[in-house]
Amino acid sequence: MADKKKRLVFSIIQFLETSIKDGTIKSDDVEGIDVAVQCIGEAFGVNPQDPEQIALYSTKHSLPLIFNMAMQAEEKLSAKANTSSPRTTAPQQVPVETKPVELTLGQKQKAEELKIAGNKKVNEKNYDEAVKIYSEAILIDSNNAVYYANRAAAYSQMGQHEKAIEDATKSTQVDPSYSKAYSRLGHAYYCIGKYQEAVDAYEKGLSLDPNNPILKSALGAAEQKVGEIKSDPSTQGGGGSSTDGTRAAPPGGGGGLPSGLPGGLPAGLAGLAGRGGGGLDFSTLMNNPQLMNMASQMMQSGAFNDLLNNPNLAEMAGNMMRGGAPNMDEMMNNPDLVNLARQFAGNMPGGGNAGNSNGSNDENSRGSS
Repeated sequence: MADKKKRLVFSIIQFLETSIKDGTIKSDDVEGIDVAVQCIGEAFGVNPQDPEQIALYSTKHSLPLIFNMAMQAEEKLSAKANTSSPRTTAPQQVPVETKPVELTLGQKQKAEELKIAGNKKVNEKNYDEAVKIYSEAILIDSNNAVYYANRAAAYSQMGQHEKAIEDATKSTQVDPSYSKAYSRLGHAYYCIGKYQEAVDAYEKGLSLDPNNPILKSALGAAEQKVGEIKSDPSTQGGGGSSTDGTRAAPPGGGGGLPSGLPGGLPAGLAGLAGRGGGGLDFSTLMNNPQLMNMASQMMQSGAFNDLLNNPNLAEMAGNMMRGGAPNMDEMMNNPDLVNLARQFAGNMPGGGNAGNSNGSNDENSRGSS
């Protein structure tokens, strides 16, 4: 019990010291807080500078995060109790408008630093750590739509699309004019097979950012899925969510490619679509004149511009150049690669116009804001 109390006191002292450093406590009050910290430490026998005590009493999460988690748990229990208990008529209360807490410059800077650190973890594909860091930023500034949208992107990369939907929805509530929040929301809905909801989200995003090519492409893909389900409900179990929380593989497509691609893919590209964990037949790809001609035309038309600026694809290419084998499941479910495959197929004889704006998904695979 004594150790638990000391851990609590240790966390309180850490919180006070952090509040001094980030500017939460005004400079005029710093001296008084320093004295209070010293008195508290002496009263409980806690010294935050002692390496041995740091190892014994420091906690994995900061005191504000622990407090926030406890408050959320209490709110959930309270909500559950309200729904399970008999309802009684109560006088209607007029909602009181609350103003967001004004943050100090130090707090804003700290939150931005955490966001940047979270973005770095996303680029490193350390999504679990990115979620933790974004959560710390949200604790400091809970009225920043970007932080929720970025955490939604990290959740989507982890396959936790329901949580991504919660965060993206919260982002739209904090800032209804933030178009990327609707992009993240549409992506999460798309991944669980809720294509109509994805269409609605993408349309809202486009109403805010009409010239966004990624949103246009993602909307086209979602509308195509809605059309397929209407014409043949068996393609997606009536259009419901996939039970495993991930996007179902399109009918007739290989390795996660969208349906509707022409069957006559050139040698090598067909292997790309059909292989599971095996390697790519690069020699066949590079020796196919038709394929190389299409690639040349697409580069001249600027079709690769977005891909060249995509950090995830750049990292994938770097790994391959260093001899690392590409993850085929990841490649086949990468929206940008899927869109590129559609454009290749659309430029083939008899391929139709598959290279239009009906690409798969959105910029959720790109770097965070």
